[in-house]
Amino acid sequence: MKPGLIIGWREAKTDLAALLDRVAKGEKITITRHGVPAAVLMPVSGAESWLSHEDIVQGMRALRKRVKPGKKSVREMVNEGRRF
Repeated sequence: MKPGLIIGWREAKTDLAALLDRVAKGEKITITRHGVPAAVLMPVSGAESWLSHEDIVQGMRALRKRVKPGKKSVREMVNEGRRF
């Protein structure tokens, strides 16, 4: 798969047809919202591979920057998540 393009959602919305043509040729395109990756366009044949290790690490680093530390411990957050 060709290296990917990173594009904002407004531009992606405007140029969707052209982006789909690029994806059909093998390119992976990441769509961001406020600079944070929100979606990935990739050829159907590349869908099985999902994300590379590097993509996952970059996503975790981006998430870490967005999440603000609170007063709850990890255990309290896990227990709270189990309620749902």
